[in-house]
Parts: sequence; structure tokens; C-alpha cells
Amino acid sequence: MNIQEIKELMQMLVETDITELNLESNGTKIVIKKGVPGVVQPVVTVTPTAAPAPAAAPAPAESAPAPEAAAQEQKLAPNQEYVCAEIVGTFYRAPGPGETPFVEVGEMVEPGKTLCIIEAMKVMNEIESPIRGKVVEILVNDAEPVEYGQPLFIIEKA
Repeated sequence: MNIQEIKELMQMLVETDITELNLESNGTKIVIKKGVPGVVQPVVTVTPTAAPAPAAAPAPAESAPAPEAAAQEQKLAPNQEYVCAEIVGTFYRAPGPGETPFVEVGEMVEPGKTLCIIEAMKVMNEIESPIRGKVVEILVNDAEPVEYGQPLFIIEKA
């Protein structure tokens, strides 16, 4: 199965009421689930049929905490809330290169206001504010890759 076929399957999930798709082909198992309405979150598991044993790898060096773990360590005030990535992709603050960002720190936002775009497989997914409040901090730089559930913004409830 090639990447174009996987993209087509993901688009099918977006356009239909199907919430989960399981497919197995040539030792590769693909599970695609729709978690948030209109957002497809792919989970791909590769099950090799008769792969050679891997060579012993050196022990990994201690790594820095994941971005979401570091952000979760930051204590929020009771009236603050994270806005997290709903999909894996590339974070963009503006609708296009050289254009004005959707929001700036200190700006008041209403529920439904677009905060950013996350591009996933050439599809632009708008991330909207879930609450009314003031943008306190933008936690991700423009054009940075983001993970599902990674905090993107801190909003202080108004």
C-alpha cells in the first residue's frame, strides 16, 4: 500500500460517518481512527512477516522531556487553559507566508476564533479557540512539527 492510497483512505473517513478503518495487507496493518469530528488521526502498525533479527543498538542517551511533558510541568493558574494540537502535523501561525498571524499574545479571542493551522498531509486543519479569553502564551514556533495532544497556546479565561 502506498502513501497515496493511505491519504485517500484518510480523506474517505473525513467525508463519511465512518469512525474507524482497519486494513491489513502484505504484513502491514493500518488502523485509522477519527477522534475529533472532522479530524483523522492515523495510527499505523507495521507487522513484519519474517524480518531478520535487528543488530544490537547502543543504549540510548537520556533524552530531554517531550514538549508536552515539559509544558505540563508548567503550572497553569486556575483560570488558564491549554489549547492542544488535535492532529500531528506542521504548526502555522498565519494563513500563508508573510501574512498576519491569526492571533498574538495579549489578544482576546472568542470560542470558534481560528488560532492557527496545522498542516497534515497537504490538508490545512484550523485549530479554534474553545473558550473566550486572552492569549497568554504561544508555545510553538511557526512551521514547527507538532504531536497530537501537544499544548500550543495558553489562554486565560475571561
